[in-house]
Amino acid sequence: MDGSIDALQLNLNNDGLLVMNVSLAIIMFGVALELTINDFKQLIRQPKGPLIGLFSQFVLLPAGTFLLILALKPQPSIALGMMMVAACPGGNISNFISSIAGGNLALSVTITACATLLAMIMTPINFSFWAGLYPPTNAILKEVSLNFWEVAQIVFLILGIPIVLGMITRHYKENLAKKLSTWIRGFGVLFFSAFVVIAFTMNFDQFLTYVHHVLLFVFLHNLLALSGGFGLAAAFRLPFADRKSIAIETGIQNSGLGIVLILTFFNGLGGMLLVAAWWGIWHIVAGLSLSWFWNRTRTKQSS
Repeated sequence: MDGSIDALQLNLNNDGLLVMNVSLAIIMFGVALELTINDFKQLIRQPKGPLIGLFSQFVLLPAGTFLLILALKPQPSIALGMMMVAACPGGNISNFISSIAGGNLALSVTITACATLLAMIMTPINFSFWAGLYPPTNAILKEVSLNFWEVAQIVFLILGIPIVLGMITRHYKENLAKKLSTWIRGFGVLFFSAFVVIAFTMNFDQFLTYVHHVLLFVFLHNLLALSGGFGLAAAFRLPFADRKSIAIETGIQNSGLGIVLILTFFNGLGGMLLVAAWWGIWHIVAGLSLSWFWNRTRTKQSS
């Protein structure tokens, strides 16, 4: 590697990384407190929408990301960051954004629940496969000696265990779960955000120096995710509300998980971390803006 963004390392000590892991696990536990077995039964009762959403998230987005990288040829660490984000499941705010967009909230929750569990297998598979298929990113994988099972283990610890514990709590202590869910999720998000801010301030100069390298790539990548999800749902003639939810589920990714994996396995590789961090900001802006547009359009049509 040369002196470019591919050689940039952004720093966070082991204690900070541990707190980020715990915070993300708390967030997922809070999410799981709102999930029930019925959310998964929805996949059996009405499988078309959830299966299209899962296909969009775990097949269409990673494949589309690979084609976008072939077309744009970003620097290898940026390309690897794009692949990491594409391999992650939907973000924990996707249900909220789907609801204010007038989407199908039940479908959104079902996709989130199923995708979070599938991510324990699909995230390491997708990341390893697509990153290994592209020579410039494969070279970085060989440098860090990335182990598939170590990635799967981290994903399981951060997503799997909190989801299972949260759903068990919801099943046996429903009233307690309802009381705790909002508070726990809020606490987790606040804690996680605080450490992201600390990590950002520790690397502020590097961020200002290099962030312009990723702005266009993240914009186009997120646009691909949102339009790809919407377009796939439209191709299968799903209702408009379902199309909105699938677009949001595909375009709102769990970049927090991506950040943790990048810090854990890639020692804060600059291009990767900048992509994941900026995605975490941009997908909220894009999701809320799209929701505003859909609501404005719906208001005009009804008036």
